[in-house]
Amino acid sequence: MSHSYFDTENNGRKSFELPGARPHYNPDRPGQVEHIFLDLHLDIPKQSYHGSCSIRLLPIRSGIDRLVLDAVNLNIQSVQVDEVVQKFDYDGEQLAIKLDQPTEQGKRILIAIAYSAEKPQRGIYFIQPDKHYPHKPTQVWTQGEDEDSRFWFPCFDYPGQLSTSEIRVRVPKALVAISNGELIETIEEGSEKIYHWSQQQVHPTYLMTLAVADFAEIRDEWQGKPVTYYVEKGREADAKRSMGKTPRMVEFLSEKYGYPYPFPKYAQVCVDDFIFGGMENTSTTLLTDRCLLDERAALDNRNTESLVVHELAHQWFGDLLVIKHWSHAWIKEGMASYSEVMWTEHEYSAEEAAYYRLIEARSYLSEDRSRYRRPMVTHVYREAIELYDRHIYEKGSCVYHMIRAELGEELFWHAIQTFVQDNAHKTVETVDLLRAIDKATGRNLAFLFDQYVYRGGHPDFKVAYSWDGDANLAKVTVTQTQADKNSSKNLFDLKIPIGFGYVQKDSTEKLSTQHSALSTFTVRVNEAEQSFYFPLSAKPDFISFDVGNHFLKTVTLEYPLPELKAQLESDPDPISRIYAATALAKKGGLEATKALSKALTKEPFWGVRVEVAKQLAEVKLDQAFDGLVVGLKDKSPYVRRAVVNALATIKTYDSYKAVKERVQDGDRSYYVEAAAATAIGAIAAANLDEKPKEEKVIKLLKSVLEEKAGWNEVVRSGAVNGLAELKTSEAALNLLLEYTKQGVPQALRLATIKALGKISVGQTPVNLERILDRLAELAKETFFLTQVAVVTALGKMETPKAIDILRSLAEQTPDGRVRRYADEEIANVQKHIGPETALRQLREELDQLKKQNQELKSRLENLEAKSK
Repeated sequence: MSHSYFDTENNGRKSFELPGARPHYNPDRPGQVEHIFLDLHLDIPKQSYHGSCSIRLLPIRSGIDRLVLDAVNLNIQSVQVDEVVQKFDYDGEQLAIKLDQPTEQGKRILIAIAYSAEKPQRGIYFIQPDKHYPHKPTQVWTQGEDEDSRFWFPCFDYPGQLSTSEIRVRVPKALVAISNGELIETIEEGSEKIYHWSQQQVHPTYLMTLAVADFAEIRDEWQGKPVTYYVEKGREADAKRSMGKTPRMVEFLSEKYGYPYPFPKYAQVCVDDFIFGGMENTSTTLLTDRCLLDERAALDNRNTESLVVHELAHQWFGDLLVIKHWSHAWIKEGMASYSEVMWTEHEYSAEEAAYYRLIEARSYLSEDRSRYRRPMVTHVYREAIELYDRHIYEKGSCVYHMIRAELGEELFWHAIQTFVQDNAHKTVETVDLLRAIDKATGRNLAFLFDQYVYRGGHPDFKVAYSWDGDANLAKVTVTQTQADKNSSKNLFDLKIPIGFGYVQKDSTEKLSTQHSALSTFTVRVNEAEQSFYFPLSAKPDFISFDVGNHFLKTVTLEYPLPELKAQLESDPDPISRIYAATALAKKGGLEATKALSKALTKEPFWGVRVEVAKQLAEVKLDQAFDGLVVGLKDKSPYVRRAVVNALATIKTYDSYKAVKERVQDGDRSYYVEAAAATAIGAIAAANLDEKPKEEKVIKLLKSVLEEKAGWNEVVRSGAVNGLAELKTSEAALNLLLEYTKQGVPQALRLATIKALGKISVGQTPVNLERILDRLAELAKETFFLTQVAVVTALGKMETPKAIDILRSLAEQTPDGRVRRYADEEIANVQKHIGPETALRQLREELDQLKKQNQELKSRLENLEAKSK
């Protein structure tokens, strides 16, 4: 699958544990569940079903006279054990069966529960057309992770229980039903059809699934096993474009993990209104239909490819090896996220994989910085779904990479393969991974796990360099800025390679990243501040800290300008070049601007060009614009998008004109068009000397809304975000409110709901009330994504009234994620309300001063350059 509580342990960060968090453990096991059989009859128009759930249990001990199952809001009609009716108590959440005959160890029992459900609120979802969305398909699908299977069938609902399963379901004849394992028979009866699926390999309840619709089926295969794609009819070409690499991915992962794909088939089913990106149900992954790409979207959207390989990786990590408890979810989510990196390396290049890893690391770093810091393994939470954050996905991926860097290629894969082979069809905890590494390699990586897994945080390095020409000594000073000077508590103890680079010019005097020789030394960094001295034969051109950039960290480089320029041009590692670009932008000035501008045209790897564009915008000089605007013609859509985003922060009439051209003429990439539509609003909202008429900008964005309905509403959502930038405009607000109505395509409607929060901060009190009323109305809708959009909007507001709506949403939502987001946003709004309004005024005045200052500085730099 894809807070205002400060605590001293977290260095002023908010705590992960919200009020109400408590330790969670797996319940005691009465025995081993061996098999679950669901026999269901769906009534789709009434959003209901009835049938039976049979569970075969092998008792672990004798004398148990009461069994407690999870079952939420189901109508329990009767319970039988070995065909004898039993008494039971049911409180709407747990079903307690009183056994006439207490259990005997080793003597199997068969529990049969007859039940029904009407309009279930979770677990199983009925999707149907309605008056607002007449073209919506008719579908039924389930979602079990983390603890939602109990909402659609009675079960022992925790990941520690593994059993085989089968599902027999009766549906209207026109529809197809897909489930785990193999289809063992279909029977037609009148206007209905019965599908009978059987899953022979053990798995937990949260991975049992059912998906029903009038799907088109596209067949592929891997080594004779069916690989199938199910999508809405008419989207077959999109399905092949989006999922067609699956057989090659199965081959790749089977080889990497040292274990051939373990299930009888692999199906990917794209469903409407899905509440995740994808879900790795055993042998039958469900995906959101929003991942289906058209031709233009495929130009610069690799998210789908990453999603496909992520869910496929789970068939091993998560489904073949099942976590024993939610607290160890990083083992599966980290590896599925790391498999995205591995696939990128395999399919594209090592550079692309390194950049992918950097993006993952940043994603975690931003959560650590602005949301909370936590150990990756913790069993203290309110609801297990809270654990599904960037700490287990992205940080988990970075930890797997550090293990790989520590062990080296050969031993790493040997360890992973040992882990998979030893634990196939079993449950695992974090310690099992350490044991497998030890068994396969003899290496004890507890030191790495203690620092990165069992406690929160990461090292923040500051690296300074100086050269002593008399002694031919390089001095490198490394400071761990995350640590308290007087305590060793937050220190990291790592062996880090430091490289000294010598640029080799070829005969034509051209510099080239291909021609840099690195001389590398490994040092132990384990104190708050350390200086290292390196005797070198000659002064290096640049310094590379953490050669290969394998450690998860933040790093601030304090090198002289010439070394940073040489590193940006010649360091063989793209991530080091990116760090150099960041440090150059911090230094600012004309020389740094020139070096960055040159890199934007000369740098061979698009990922570095993207970062250079971002950094150029950070240099507050008018000359940065000239360097940037060239990038609008870059052949990579990723770079063009980054340039447009950067221009949005340079709020001048020139940047307005450059971006406006992009909105009017369009771009091959949806994402570049969307970025331009957002940017034009952002620039127009600024206090420009020649202010473009607000009406003109609104008219332009309105034309985008009226004419650019395209794939997943990406472009029109960009226009909506552009309107939201015009925070004082009533006309922009009126337009936005129109697009929050039912009947507006869902992706666009969700983007518009979120935008209401942004535009609210500059509106009049009367208009603010209109926004609050609309959000209060929208908060009553039950769809998960609508609730998330409402919470996001409210979190950006600066009025106590937003808190009331968030509170009532938190109390009423059945979704743990929405509840958590709402609680966190309440804290954010409280922060906004404080002395913020006075601050905002000061900020605006400061921005004006900064702008005047920038003009003066730019003129000065020009004069100085001329006088030289």
